[in-house]
Amino acid sequence: MVKRNVPVTVRWSDMDAFGHVNNVQVLRLLEEVRVHAFEELREDGGPSMLESGVVVAHHEVEYLAPLVWRLAPVPVDLWVTSVGGASFELGYEVYDDAPDGTRTTYVRATTTAVAYDVTSGRSRRLTPGERATLEAWLDEPVPFRRRSR
Repeated sequence: MVKRNVPVTVRWSDMDAFGHVNNVQVLRLLEEVRVHAFEELREDGGPSMLESGVVVAHHEVEYLAPLVWRLAPVPVDLWVTSVGGASFELGYEVYDDAPDGTRTTYVRATTTAVAYDVTSGRSRRLTPGERATLEAWLDEPVPFRRRSR
């Protein structure tokens, strides 16, 4: 498996009136995971994709169980599910593993990101180094429930 695990802190203010983490705040948690990953996704010690330019083009999120505030960070697995000419897709799973071996999955999601040239304000092709780095994180597509029906 090529998944990276990034623990993120759930903030008290992330909860909504129903006592669970609000759907918008979930996207912010995924953003934290993505930013952490972009710092790791450097081609041979060069600039991170945050520095060289990347924008979000699409999110897909499936909420599976309520995530509530807790002191311990929540683990999030992140991996690359596909790599195109200028874009790539990231997969996420927000979960907890219980001592008895059962897993509670709160969220599964994808983000399509596009390499971006800040100067021209346009998308750009992934460099060979970026492509190789992203492909090293390649794993299976996100197993969304609704797609398996």
